[in-house]
Amino acid sequence: MTSDLWRKYADYVYTKWERTILWDMIDPYRRPKSFTPLVTIYICAFYTSVVGAVITEQLHKEKYWDTHPGESVPLMKPMFYRGPWRVMRGDVPPFIKNE
Repeated sequence: MTSDLWRKYADYVYTKWERTILWDMIDPYRRPKSFTPLVTIYICAFYTSVVGAVITEQLHKEKYWDTHPGESVPLMKPMFYRGPWRVMRGDVPPFIKNE
């Protein structure tokens, strides 16, 4: 009984080794993996964030118009940027403009 188990185990190990050798020989000739799924995910994530930003800005405008009807809405302060942020009279500072 034990010799049969050892023989089966030896056959399993040998065929496993044989398969590894075979796939190692074939591997360099395989077709490279496609980037299409990754690019599709990145494009979907980009457009999802664009739609989210548009919705956030529209909600900001509507909230401002509720309390200040008829006025122009000031620029929305960035949500996830904690650094220095300054707008002069609702316009971009002159040292940033490309003229």
